[in-house]
Amino acid sequence: MSATRRNFLRQLAVGSGALAMGLPSFATGPTAPSDRELKAALEQSNKQQRFNMSGYAAPKIDKVRIGFIGQGMRGPGAVQRMSFIDGVEIVALCDLLPERASKSNATVVKSGRPAAKEYSGENGWKEMIDKEKLDLVYITTPWHLHTPMALYAMEHGCHAASEVPIALTLEDCWKLVETSERTKKHCMMLENCCYDFFELLTLNMARQGMFGELVHAEGAYIHDLRDLNFSKKGYQDMWRLRQNAAHNANLYPTHGLGPIAQCMNINRGDKMDYLVSMASNDFMMGDMAKEKAASDPFYNEFVGKNYRGNMNTTTIRTAKGKTLMIQHDVTTPRPYSRIHLVSGTKGIASKYPSPERIAFGHGWIKPEELKKLYDEYTPEIIRKIGELAKQVGGHGGMDFMMDWRLIDCLRNGLPLDQDVYDGAAWSCIVPLSEKSISKRSSSVDIPDFTRGAWKTNAPVELTLKGGGNTGVIGVEKKTESKQLSVQ
Repeated sequence: MSATRRNFLRQLAVGSGALAMGLPSFATGPTAPSDRELKAALEQSNKQQRFNMSGYAAPKIDKVRIGFIGQGMRGPGAVQRMSFIDGVEIVALCDLLPERASKSNATVVKSGRPAAKEYSGENGWKEMIDKEKLDLVYITTPWHLHTPMALYAMEHGCHAASEVPIALTLEDCWKLVETSERTKKHCMMLENCCYDFFELLTLNMARQGMFGELVHAEGAYIHDLRDLNFSKKGYQDMWRLRQNAAHNANLYPTHGLGPIAQCMNINRGDKMDYLVSMASNDFMMGDMAKEKAASDPFYNEFVGKNYRGNMNTTTIRTAKGKTLMIQHDVTTPRPYSRIHLVSGTKGIASKYPSPERIAFGHGWIKPEELKKLYDEYTPEIIRKIGELAKQVGGHGGMDFMMDWRLIDCLRNGLPLDQDVYDGAAWSCIVPLSEKSISKRSSSVDIPDFTRGAWKTNAPVELTLKGGGNTGVIGVEKKTESKQLSVQ
């Protein structure tokens, strides 16, 4: 292989480390669909569904054999969390850079488990899937690699679980849907925010009718990432900064959208119908690139780019006439927020800014009344492992609850809380928001990835019925490790 070709391939890699051989670089490629592509994607909604993966219970797996792809930012935490879960075998670890796989393997051995097989290099992830008998491929790579890796996993007999977003184009969304239906392999987007404590509380309260009929909800990803996006030690080859320079869109919608979509039974009684997206100008990233380039030539290539606007606001109307609003701002200096607001005919819940609040009229209820609601409506999964999850960590415990629930469902043959239709619907906001912005904030239709099954699909199961028997091992001993402080 020529040095030029090798350097090009390395530029496609990211902090999480995996690379798809022969794949185009979506980091700078088109995301917004053309009119023809959008029409074709919408026409797919009218075809007959091959098999309904919503509510699908795959055969039980007593011991879930996992292979991890990507050991940069998110991967090591995922490996460590899985080491606490009984009924799991950490079979293999893969990263473009061999030292990263080895570092995570040291965590596996330290947990008392046998060392995993290590894979690395440009085709390491494919080699891992080809050679190892895996039940689950856990993908923590850059955005543009999520779809090809999930597809390859399912085609080779594995369930797939991927970091967010799971796809960047409408075509890829449909590929995931059709492959999952054809292979009958789960394809879960790892939307951890669906497992945060207040989000689960409000989901259960909404399910019990405490807010009446939900009519509006809001979510967001507001997180100042300027320093990380411009850091040479952040995302390898600055891939996330390149995304911000290439696409004016809501680039990261799922953290805010996922929890409120579940509350409003999207894909399970209602569906997202169309959206309108509007973006401000960029008032900061271009200037930051200039400032850095003035003292460091490394940043010269990032000067003069058309960075996405500071704030993106996308509004969505559902088939039943309800509305959702999601925002994206990773530049402005302001406190972290996912908003998480659900509003119904009887009440409202809101998480940001703190404190968490609930109202059934003109005023927020008192703290003692909120505690009573927690006591009554906290879901079973939190009562079961909530405190253990806080000890293990991962964004306050929600990452661990997500992983534990995934494994418990696979071991007991239960449907997953997030299916392939959720991953596709929540991720398609990326290209569709860019399409709307490019057309002066015109409305854009949203494909129905369930192909009409949303009318009869059952809501997410909030109990542990049929499961809840997966153990958590060695928490007290392992939580003494300093490695847990990185979450």
